[in-house]
Amino acid sequence: SSWVQVSPAGRGVSVATPAQVANCTRVGTSTASALSRIAFVQRGSEMLQEELINLARNEAGDMGGNRIVVESPISEGNQTFGVYRCQGA
Repeated sequence: SSWVQVSPAGRGVSVATPAQVANCTRVGTSTASALSRIAFVQRGSEMLQEELINLARNEAGDMGGNRIVVESPISEGNQTFGVYRCQGA
C-alpha cells in the first residue's frame, strides 16, 4: 500500500487524459516529489507512480481542481501534472 494517503480534498480529484480535460479550465500545475530510493533500495515504479498521483491529487484538491493529467515522465522521483477544474464532475 502507498505511504501517501489521499486527503479529503484529494478524494474529489481523478486522473484524466488530455482529451478528457479539453473543455475544462486549467487551474495550475502540480509537481509531485517522492523518494525514488529508500535505504539504497530502488523502489518499484508502480508504487512510486501511485504515490506521485496521490500527492498530485491532494495538491489539486487544495487548488480547487478536480482532474489531473500526467504531463511528464517520472524523473528522479519527480513528476509534473496539469490541474484542471471540470464541470459536471
